[in-house]
This record gives sequence, C-alpha cells and structure tokens, in this order.
Amino acid sequence: MITQRPKGTQDWYGSNMHKRTIIEGIARKLCKVYNIKEVITPAFEHTILFQRGVGETTDVVQKEMYTFDDKGNRSITLKPEGTAGTARCYLENGLFAESQPTKLFYFTQAFRYENPQSGRLRQHHQFGIEFFGSASPLAEVELISLLTEFMKELGMKGAKLHINSIGCSNCRKTYNEALLDYLKAHEGELCPTCRERMLKNPLRVIDCKVPSCKVIVKDAPRTVEYLDEECKNHFEELKRLLTELSISFEVDTGIVRGLDYYTKTVFEFVNAEGFTLCGGGRYDNLIHEIDEKQNIPAVGFGFGIERIINELAAEGVELEPEPAVDLYVGILGQEAKASAFMLVQKLRAAGVIVETDYMDRSVKAQMKYANKIGAKHTVIIGADELANNRANVKNMETGEQVEVTLDKIADLFVS
Repeated sequence: MITQRPKGTQDWYGSNMHKRTIIEGIARKLCKVYNIKEVITPAFEHTILFQRGVGETTDVVQKEMYTFDDKGNRSITLKPEGTAGTARCYLENGLFAESQPTKLFYFTQAFRYENPQSGRLRQHHQFGIEFFGSASPLAEVELISLLTEFMKELGMKGAKLHINSIGCSNCRKTYNEALLDYLKAHEGELCPTCRERMLKNPLRVIDCKVPSCKVIVKDAPRTVEYLDEECKNHFEELKRLLTELSISFEVDTGIVRGLDYYTKTVFEFVNAEGFTLCGGGRYDNLIHEIDEKQNIPAVGFGFGIERIINELAAEGVELEPEPAVDLYVGILGQEAKASAFMLVQKLRAAGVIVETDYMDRSVKAQMKYANKIGAKHTVIIGADELANNRANVKNMETGEQVEVTLDKIADLFVS
C-alpha cells in the first residue's frame, strides 16, 4: 500500500527522533575528543565485497542480504553492516598511505532480511567505529573505553562487557579440527544449517541460535584452549590493560560473533537479560581479503541505534527533553504580519526558540495554539505595538506580564 511502510522499517519523528539526535550528539562529541573522523559510505556496494569480507558461510550472506542485479547486470547489495564498506573506502581512497592509525566513525543504515523483532529491523541504523593500522590491544581498549563512556553519558547502567579470543588463522586450523571431531559425534542432533556449516566453517555452529544446537555446543571445545603464543599474549595483554584501567569484564568463551572477518579479540556489551546490545572485535585479515596487496590490522564495533533506544526505555532512562518554545509571537492584523515576522527572525538569530502564526488564526485561537505547543511566553504584535515600539510579554505559567520595547524582547531570554 502507498500509505504503509514496508515490513521491518520505521519512520523517525517526534520523541524517537529527538532521542536519536541526542544519542548521535553524544557519540559525535566523544569521537571528537578521541580524534576519530566521520566517514559516509554508499548505501549499496558490489555484492562480492560482502561475500569475501563478511563470509559466504555466515547467515548475513546466506540468508539476510538484499541483493539484486542492476540494469548493467552487476550484482549489488544493500549494505548489511558498516565495516566492509568502510574498509573498502579506506583502501580505495588510499587512506593507508597516510600516517597511521586511521580512525573512522559512522552513522549508517543497514539492511538485513530477517524476521523483524524488538531492536532488530530489516532497515536499522548503526553507530560504528573502525580503527585501522594498529595491531596493539590498546586499539581494542580505546574502543571499549569510548563505548563505556558513551553508555555512561547516556545513563545506561545495565550493560556488561564480555570478551573472548577466537585466535588467528594459524591456531584456528587446529581448533577447527578439534571442533569438527566433536560436532561429527553429534551430527544427527544438529539443525540442517549447522550440518552444512560444520564442514565449511565449524566456528559458525558455536553462534547458532537454534536451542538444540545451543545445548550441543555448550560442551564443545573453546577457542581459548587452542590459541597460539601470539594470540594468547594478545589476549592476556588486553585483559591486563582492562584490569589496570578498572574496566570490568567477563571472559565469555561462547562469543564468536556472526561474521567471518573477526580474528583474535571479539567483544560484546550485554544487558541484564543477556541480550547483546553492541558487538565488535579485531579483524586483521579483512583488508587483505579485499586487497591482497595490503595486510593491515584493524578493530571496530557496531552499535544499533534502535537497540540503544530500547535499552534506555527498559532501564527507565529519560534523556534530556526536547527544548520548549521560548516565545510565541501572535500577529494581530494583516498589516502587522511582515513586521512581526521580521521580529521573529531577529529573535531566532539571537538564539530564542520562537513560533508564530502561519494559519491566519484569530488572536484567541493563536493563544490556544501557543498553550498547546507549550510556549513559555507569548507576545502579541499589532499596529499599536509597532507604532509604540512596545509590547507585553506574558509568562504562560504565572500569567505575569512585562512591558518591554520590541528591540529588548530578546534580552528576556538570552543572558
């Protein structure tokens, strides 16, 4: 239907739009002091970028992507996440040739065809950061620190940090062999998708949400048991840094994340019910997957805006309310319209939030409207007020009126 939005999407307006604006404002403020620059990438990319970067065995690529052939018979995909496109931008525009590291943040739409549910829509929005060029665990610590500050400023208190290491390609080979041996012993109890996954990418079985599979993988081998020396040292240093910085965490060996590009560190912030609010980690192989000539380490995260709003509501957190209208300027008579509107514009230029009449209402109807929109003060401008250069400004809460010259009205609101 023309007047009905597609399933799994939402319109942004009113209080939710105001909340989103506050959330993005806090994120931008933090990124500024962390010297992280904003990036905007296209809403769609060549499909192969996600197949190679995100991974062909992931649910995202196999089941959830919006993919189509354009008029040039090129396979195009609406981006399901922000990392791959940002990595492509980093490579294509030669940002790796500049002094490293390169730190980029974004607010992006993401598209996934899945069953819509609370905090998870077919078109959702993410705040994300990608940190290119550093192999140090301090890069992970920086992003975790920023996220911790971000949630603190929002007033979110229920999120807890869970971390794990899934190793690199060197130790993953040994782990996959051990995991595959374990899974084969339970093959008949796995869901059809996991029976296929276990042969192509057994680690994905750990991430399965089917209850029967979750029971099986509960006792499966864990990645931390198979880390090589480099990955083990990386994880130990990360834990040491977090401890010394008084950032509490829990090692959760069940975290593997749902995308193939992750290596070594993976992390999530989860709420009191164990629901994942935000996820990220290190992806040292992604740049090489996209451009074989480059081998650049990276780490990043994505945080859904819808999930933030839902969690704030669940925790009973009230964000700063929308700013009220400081002054409603009523217009009396057609001859006063232009001069009254000129006054409105001067007040706005001084930083006063002003509304006026655009509907040719009567003065009585204008005052009713001013009350309805919650205007703190009102003033009526007509021929007499203009001739005398004076008007009465009324406090709508107390009823008190004060007479001032028109050029001094702004002084009542701007200190």
